[in-house]
Amino acid sequence: MTFKTLLTAAAFTVTSALASHACPAHEQHTMSCAEGTAWDADAKTCVPQTTS
Repeated sequence: MTFKTLLTAAAFTVTSALASHACPAHEQHTMSCAEGTAWDADAKTCVPQTTS
């Protein structure tokens, strides 16, 4: 391989890796639960709502 090819491949690799981690909210998604349940952030799942 030539130097230019290696340099181009390295540039594409670095930029794609940076782009995949650039979004600050990539782990924040809207979650909807079934009726009668609510999102539990600690358990990261829908749990039955309790009424007191």
